[in-house]
Amino acid sequence: MDLYDRSIELIKRSQAANGSFPASPAFSTYQYCWLRDGTFTAYALDVAGEHKAAALYYRWVHRAILRHLHKFDTLLEKKRRGEQLTPELFWHCRYTIDGAEGTEPWGNFQLDGYGTYLWGVAEHAKRSRAAIMTAQDATDSEANGAVCAGGIEAFLTELRPSLEVTVRYLLEFWREPNFDCWEEGGDRIHPSSLAAVYGGLQEMADLLPDLRIRPVCAEIRAFVERCGVANGRFIKSVEHPTVDANLLWLVAPFAMFAPDDVRMVRTVEAIEAELCTGGVHRYPDDQFYGGGAWPLLTAWLGWYYLEVGDRQRAQELLAWVEAQADLQGHLPEQVPERLLYPEAQQQWVKRWGEPACPLLWSHAMYIVLVQKMEEGRRR
Repeated sequence: MDLYDRSIELIKRSQAANGSFPASPAFSTYQYCWLRDGTFTAYALDVAGEHKAAALYYRWVHRAILRHLHKFDTLLEKKRRGEQLTPELFWHCRYTIDGAEGTEPWGNFQLDGYGTYLWGVAEHAKRSRAAIMTAQDATDSEANGAVCAGGIEAFLTELRPSLEVTVRYLLEFWREPNFDCWEEGGDRIHPSSLAAVYGGLQEMADLLPDLRIRPVCAEIRAFVERCGVANGRFIKSVEHPTVDANLLWLVAPFAMFAPDDVRMVRTVEAIEAELCTGGVHRYPDDQFYGGGAWPLLTAWLGWYYLEVGDRQRAQELLAWVEAQADLQGHLPEQVPERLLYPEAQQQWVKRWGEPACPLLWSHAMYIVLVQKMEEGRRR
């Protein structure tokens, strides 16, 4: 069994019966389902043709959001009264496998996962429809996990309550400083997070036409252009002009900007110059486990290069990711070599143990890059 098949098998084996995914089945701190990690994992299943498993995950998110719906009502009331909106009032970025909030201290106010959820549902619907169109007959359609066209519409109708309230939540609070996808910088606004919000909202504009989505998307994009650019490229956070590999989100998958936008080209040049040592690191000052290279970000950079037609560079990055798998075919969260801050590694090992392995998000992005390369060959 090759790494691609092992990755699909690992993700499906790790999925709980209710649809949720632990971020890492073997790392105690990650026994939660993050909307961000989980949605990209479900997206990987969709690109691999495993639509039923992906749908099960989205139904789990739907139930989790409705379970905590009261928090949105409380936020709206406090905002109406002009009261301070403290981070604990907002929806959490992660839930226990059964959909409950965690109780330990965490940077829970993160908007990117909710935008990613909206985007992921839309991608699931598109890819399920495409599977139906290419299926030879009903038996083939059932085999690859697709449902009939009416089933997809019923699925979207089923999820509509959580989709609508998530859109309203993001429209209301996208301007609020919140933690980024690395669960840091809670007092800042991050272009990568705004890209996720933008991408998710854009996908909902036709489904929910009464919510004035497109003008807000234009406002979000204009904000990033105005406040998220310095020295001719995009920046990690507003007023923090360093580079971060999560800025790849502005192109893939959230399409806030074109891959050949000169600001994006310069951003990728900075990622290559400052963050790429074979694999891709998160950002220059990263001290988490010493600041190793992340397979998932390396796959993401490969995805970007496919968007600009550089298959050779994408293949090089894919080969690096594959080389990081252990003998069990597991990909880690990060690789402890060429660390940016080697002196910081052991404090994290003492705190949490060795870096998470396997990380489902790493396997997901590997699947995505493999499939994107295959889709490019077919075009």
